[in-house]
Amino acid sequence: VYRCAPLRPPYAESAENPFHLLSREVESHPGIVVYRGASIERTAGGPGQFDVTVRQGERLLKERVGSIIVATGAGAYDPAKLTRLKNLAYGTSPNIIVSSKFEELALRGGGRVARPSDGREVRRAAFIQCAGSRDPEHLPYCSAACCVETLKQAQYLLEPDPDCTVFIYYRDLRANGQYEHFYKKVQEEGAVFIQGEVVHVADRGGSLSVEADDLSLGCRSRVEGLDLVVLATGMIPDVAGGGPEQGALKLDYRQGPELPALKYGFPDSHFICFPYETRRTGIYAAGSVREPMDLVTTLEDAAGAALKAIQCVEMTARGQAVHPRALDVSYPEFNMSRCTQCKRCTEECPFGAINEDAGSNPLPQITRCRRCGTCLGACPERIVSFKDYSVALISSMIKAIEVPDGDEEKLRVLVFACENDAYPALDLAGAAGLKYNAWVRIIPLRCLGSLNPVWIADAMSRGIDGVLLMGCRQGEDYQCHFINGSELARTRIMNVSETLDRMGLEAGRIKMVEVEIIDYTKIPAILDGFADELAALGPNPLKGF
Repeated sequence: VYRCAPLRPPYAESAENPFHLLSREVESHPGIVVYRGASIERTAGGPGQFDVTVRQGERLLKERVGSIIVATGAGAYDPAKLTRLKNLAYGTSPNIIVSSKFEELALRGGGRVARPSDGREVRRAAFIQCAGSRDPEHLPYCSAACCVETLKQAQYLLEPDPDCTVFIYYRDLRANGQYEHFYKKVQEEGAVFIQGEVVHVADRGGSLSVEADDLSLGCRSRVEGLDLVVLATGMIPDVAGGGPEQGALKLDYRQGPELPALKYGFPDSHFICFPYETRRTGIYAAGSVREPMDLVTTLEDAAGAALKAIQCVEMTARGQAVHPRALDVSYPEFNMSRCTQCKRCTEECPFGAINEDAGSNPLPQITRCRRCGTCLGACPERIVSFKDYSVALISSMIKAIEVPDGDEEKLRVLVFACENDAYPALDLAGAAGLKYNAWVRIIPLRCLGSLNPVWIADAMSRGIDGVLLMGCRQGEDYQCHFINGSELARTRIMNVSETLDRMGLEAGRIKMVEVEIIDYTKIPAILDGFADELAALGPNPLKGF
């Protein structure tokens, strides 16, 4: 990289590449050990006690660390795939290049850019944004940094020679945040911005032309006599630090050796509420490996991940949970004398906190545990408990609920509410003075994934007329603080529904809804609607038995 996009106010001038200075500072710091030409051979253990095996050439070195930050960055989209985009004509001329190649030319020439074909200095250039990006056949997402990088590269040409002509073709120019000042500066320096879709790029005897449907003019326009055409390609996550097949972390987890990925290949994180958290406790993703981002955002992201890593080490040393049940000092206890080795707890734990021995007995990795209670809900033998959260404790709360007699003509509705979104939504509904059915009684759960089916059986046998489960949103933009609590609960109530059918009870007495905290205004309609459904079914026939 010749220069960087602006890093500090007023965000109007590109900055010197700080890499060499920063690398010297890192390598000379007494508290930092740098392994050059190294890769991870194996990562075992958990927060506070990760055992990392590093391969450096023929040597194997072992380190014990408290937390891990994955900052393997992003790579450029493979330009060879752009040959399928016939309108861009990539590969038909040495003077139609991608942005990374342009950066190499600028670095080689000390800011002066020469044409690859004949070495002549570039005086007229066109930059085409979103080359393969925001395209379902290539990269369906925006890579966030491409527009700003193009502005920077346009400055390479305009600053030393104001007589240069630069055209920038774009769909939507995304110079986010403070980079708006940079955008205006490049405009003032003379760059011509053309909004529209590029229809055709051609090389006519060494002179390039670009034809586009110009939205500003409302017609098709063509620019000729170009020395260079630069295609701004997007970024892909370099999760593996060298390719998905190689792997970066080599985790010793039953769930797999790497971080789970979203559909675009970026490491999964709870990006809505807790952006640095991954499904592997104590391992934090930062920078463009987590999501596409520009340089300023990357610096902020790195600082955030570093603070989370420090917090993890300190809280783990005190025996406390990290995210999201921060400061919780409880942990799952297993009554192994009743374990049937069914493996449900090990398979359903979303964080890899439970391994198993050769006899399929659960082996908890306590520092990986986030105290969600999923293992408690998964166990059919009810052998898992926490000091302040257990099957027996919730069952006693159910039994303490007053159930009206059958002749009182009023029903009782039990709500199991996730403490992370659903319960705060109920709380906000109350704080806002919203009224809902008086038949409702609420029991908060750590996560809907901790729901043990025995609680529903207890409620039905107690004479409660219906059970409503309120959990977090599923799907790509999931809200669940424990990843898949609602999904697990839905699977369990399907099994319970079959049991209710055998008992002669209607499956409609159990219902599940997904809510966000901002859905608090919908709470009365949800609760009243379920109460009306139960009223239509009538009282629980087991009432009074």
